[in-house]
Amino acid sequence: MMTRRTLFGGAIAGLGAFAAARLARARNANAAGKFEVEHTDAEWRKRLTPEQYEVLRQDGTERAFSSPLDREKRKGVFACAGCDLPLFNSETKFDSGTGWPSFWMPMKGAVDEHSDSSFGMSRTAVSCHRCGGHLGHVFDDGPKPTGLRYCMNGVALKFKPAAA
Repeated sequence: MMTRRTLFGGAIAGLGAFAAARLARARNANAAGKFEVEHTDAEWRKRLTPEQYEVLRQDGTERAFSSPLDREKRKGVFACAGCDLPLFNSETKFDSGTGWPSFWMPMKGAVDEHSDSSFGMSRTAVSCHRCGGHLGHVFDDGPKPTGLRYCMNGVALKFKPAAA
């Protein structure tokens, strides 16, 4: 029989589980190591849009097919929206059909990879080497020559077109 006590207890337990999952999802950049570009949480919130902050600083994911960078075809460089570090050359971009900008290789030394077991999945997360911002994930179902698919959140990137 459902009582107010069991209903309230279940709601509290659910809220606790939600908060724990949320905290586990958010990384503390300082715990992972020092970065060349560091800001306080308040400074990051001021520098980034709410969507950029959610992805770059809280390991969020933008909605598929929502980024104009998924359809970007010009020559140029995709840089970190948090610190401006060049991350991917447009020559390594391909249409994966997933709804996120995808690349088969990052620029040398631009990204860090680490294990991500959030949401009951085992994946490899990709972050900016300079500021530690979360960019997306890398999968082993990409095209040659690497066979990798760096599936990036467009909101975590900014595109810099090549000079004409």
